Amino acid sequence: MSSENTDTYKTISTSSEGLYKEKGSKFLAFAFPVNSKEEVEANIAILRKKYFDARHHCYAWRLATTPETFRANDDGEPSGTAGKPIYGQIISHEVTNILIVVVRYFGGVLLGTGGLVKAYKTAAAEALNNATIIEKIRTVSHTIKFPYEKTSAVMKILKDKNITPSSPKYNEAGICEMEIEIRLRDVDRIKTKIAEIYPDFVTKTSKTVS
Repeated sequence: MSSENTDTYKTISTSSEGLYKEKGSKFLAFAFPVNSKEEVEANIAILRKKYFDARHHCYAWRLATTPETFRANDDGEPSGTAGKPIYGQIISHEVTNILIVVVRYFGGVLLGTGGLVKAYKTAAAEALNNATIIEKIRTVSHTIKFPYEKTSAVMKILKDKNITPSSPKYNEAGICEMEIEIRLRDVDRIKTKIAEIYPDFVTKTSKTVS
């Protein structure tokens, strides 16, 4: 799992689906790899539109941010019977950067709290069992600036870490600017090495990339 102490995490490679039926109710589960709250909201909106006639669209998501963020939503089901068991499967499979939505079509028979927990848990598990779980690396995108004459030395540091920068841009003052993506665990080490060449170099963190 991802935490502040590691830069690797497990997620799913592509979207997957699962299905659970109980006493006429259908629980359609959809799992998506996501990297932001915006992606989470977009996928939920798509499912709400596609399955507009469903009774509930319950979900849980988890992102490998620092600190980690997550949320579970029962969407009208009794508290703790839908979002929590969906999220429980995310934890059980040790995955993050993931959204699972379970769409319920009511079959006319009440399942009770125990039945609902089982249904949402099983549907979410089916979606995860049908997915391919992979390990990914967390990186941080940085903008770095330094004088033109230090370009060769900086490029050597990046090459030693297999970092491919964006095309460098030079201004009239002879300052080079480029974007680099650094593995999270290497950030401090690389910044220190560049500072040894040019102590006044400028670095700006853009975002954490998953």
